[in-house]
Amino acid sequence: MSLAPFAASFAEPAGSPIRELFPYLSRPGMISLAGGYPSPSLFDAEGLSQAAQQAMTQGAGALQYGATEGQPALREALAQQAQERGMQATPADILVTTGSQQAFDLLVRVLIEPGDTVLVEVPAYPATLQALRLAQARILPIPMDAQGLQTQALAKLLASLPAEQRPKLLYTVPNFSNPRGTLLAAERREALVQLAVQYGFWVVEDDPYGELCFDDAQGQPLAMPATLRAVGERLTSSGHNPVIYLSSLSKTVAPALRVGWMLADAPLLRRCTVAKQTADLCTSPLTQAVAACYLHSGRYPATVQRARREYQRRMQALVQGLSKGEDSGEDSGIRCTRPAGGMFVWAELDRRVDPQQLFDAAIAQGVVYVPGKAFYPAEPDLHTLRMSFAAPEVAQIEQAVQRLRAAVKSTTPP
Repeated sequence: MSLAPFAASFAEPAGSPIRELFPYLSRPGMISLAGGYPSPSLFDAEGLSQAAQQAMTQGAGALQYGATEGQPALREALAQQAQERGMQATPADILVTTGSQQAFDLLVRVLIEPGDTVLVEVPAYPATLQALRLAQARILPIPMDAQGLQTQALAKLLASLPAEQRPKLLYTVPNFSNPRGTLLAAERREALVQLAVQYGFWVVEDDPYGELCFDDAQGQPLAMPATLRAVGERLTSSGHNPVIYLSSLSKTVAPALRVGWMLADAPLLRRCTVAKQTADLCTSPLTQAVAACYLHSGRYPATVQRARREYQRRMQALVQGLSKGEDSGEDSGIRCTRPAGGMFVWAELDRRVDPQQLFDAAIAQGVVYVPGKAFYPAEPDLHTLRMSFAAPEVAQIEQAVQRLRAAVKSTTPP
């Protein structure tokens, strides 16, 4: 007897290309520049322990089911964060999610039907592409450059699409994008929101890295442009903001909390709440209570500042190590751009190098990265790669650079 078939989107599903690299990580001595994990050495374990103890003094409420929208104390703290980032927000405007990836998944469920057009900046976050493929969306790429998503290319594409193929959604990581590490220029933010209003599509602003900005040449924190959500507030007098803001505590506090959040207008937020009820009923009230206690403890700003400084040190070790010797004519074979924040460096390979041979050689040398093909919906640039400097210590990064340079040298034709 044969069983009923799988759903069409799960007939031959592709897994996460990054998580498929996990087997390499268990090899002795392997240094990983692959996963975008925050550094364990930067977790405020003492502060989180105190927050957990405080959460448990609140009684059985932290151990019971909670409201789907999220615990009031946490929504209040997250609304305060949004206000500090220049956005209008009350606790009622916040939906707490189990990581920001769930927030995006809820949006896809609420907004996207098979065949709908969705725009993504390219290179793109692989989990976004995975969610859209499973939703059977029609994915159209928008190119990026050193200043982020190219809004002129977006405008040209939108003007060329027939009405029935216009997008419902555009996904972007404007602050230190994953994987390219770019910061979307202020004038492009304005242009992007204007296009969203003109053509009537939603913009998903995914911002897990925005607080991880580095100091400028004068040692001052980078002046960040307004969020797309804030731009939308200014440009839409009707109150219908096309920008949906997502963020997370995973990169700044701890991934294990699995606390993400969505800031959106009420009609959309209500529908995402209903979708969440069928997914997990509610994000863990216990971890929400821990997160709320931590955010109210006053330790969060110092934790973020510590992460900013350390990630900048690690980024410099990676970028400077790869560029070392260029002035004297010594070429590492890898060209990368120095990011102004976040966790990632995007690089291009010497076109003479075979990408698969390089990856195999890097593994043999004891270093792993994510090949660039993972970040494209179609027609990938195979001579690209993403490296994360967040998790390894500086000494490990320096060793990883040596191994990577050796791998490139061994695979570059004379």
